[in-house]
Amino acid sequence: MSDLLSVAPKVADGTEPWTRREILQQPDTLRATQALLAERRGEIDAFLAPLLGKPDLRIVLAGAGTSAFIGECLAATLARAAGRDVEAVATTDIVSAPDLYLRADTPTLLVSFGRSGNSPESIAAVELVDARIDDIHHLIITCNADGALAQRADDDAYVVVLPDATHDRGFAMTSSFSAMMYAALAIFSGISAFDARVEPIADAVTGVLETADPRMAKLAAREFTRVVYLGSGPFQGLAREAALKLLELTDGATATMFDTTLGFRHGPKTFVNRDTLIVVFVSNDPLTRAYDVDMIEELRRDKVAGAVLAVSAGGEVGDTIAVRGLDGAADTDLLFPFIVPAQLFALHASLERGLTPDTPNQAGTVNRVVQGVRIHKTGA
Repeated sequence: MSDLLSVAPKVADGTEPWTRREILQQPDTLRATQALLAERRGEIDAFLAPLLGKPDLRIVLAGAGTSAFIGECLAATLARAAGRDVEAVATTDIVSAPDLYLRADTPTLLVSFGRSGNSPESIAAVELVDARIDDIHHLIITCNADGALAQRADDDAYVVVLPDATHDRGFAMTSSFSAMMYAALAIFSGISAFDARVEPIADAVTGVLETADPRMAKLAAREFTRVVYLGSGPFQGLAREAALKLLELTDGATATMFDTTLGFRHGPKTFVNRDTLIVVFVSNDPLTRAYDVDMIEELRRDKVAGAVLAVSAGGEVGDTIAVRGLDGAADTDLLFPFIVPAQLFALHASLERGLTPDTPNQAGTVNRVVQGVRIHKTGA
């Protein structure tokens, strides 16, 4: 990793962006997150065991923006593993339409993700569920020990504050996204199981950082005006996060889209032109992978897109960012190395446009911690 740091691109004042450092530190922050969880395994299991013993427990994965996409990446997999109702519901949806998303008579565990823990919607969502659900408990996963979410100390809540390095200083969430997602996956899949899984995941992230960085810099130099991210299963949420990262770091200058590989044909494919880069996250599941490969081959036969890039751990599919060491891994383990090329591409695209990645929004209308939200009372 030191080689990457030594050739890191600089912003106008000659400094290295926090955003780049936070992308590069992810192997270390994933390992540190696992170490923290292992140390607190007993407490976490003691909190969750009586809740998971309720057959009708509903688990809601909630956050705003990137934090919400963590739930989209994990919900279906965790529901299958737990054999219970696990849903991803953004705090922005809970706050704006609580009658649609909250069930007063259903025991609920609200899992709140928050980098800062100070988002107005995150705080309001916690208050709403407390007021509206009879049997409610909270698992809070945050990167900021001083945030409002981290300060919750009620008996119905357990707070996991991740290592301070995960509290990204840059505008865009990078290592905070991967660390919070890792924490939730390990907690609900079995922290002990990840004692062995963390090293292959972290090593794969390191490998992608080393091989993908120069390639993503070259792609960014082509200044595509449109970029599409495609993925199925857990990778649909990841595609959404990848699209947002590019939108954020280029200050809206790049039009982005995300979809599933099968869904893309149903109209969204009209988005593609010669100035479009398409990135496909290829599943390790044989059935899902077959559909991913079909789409890649179709896009290349069409000869319309400017470039088509696969990200794959199961072998190369034409032009591919290859993830090493996880060819037999679950797709959820691939989330961590797969997001790296998208983060790097967004970083280089930001620099190509002369922007400062840590503060890319030139108009100042979008902030690191969202501002300007007025929380309305129910029925107002």
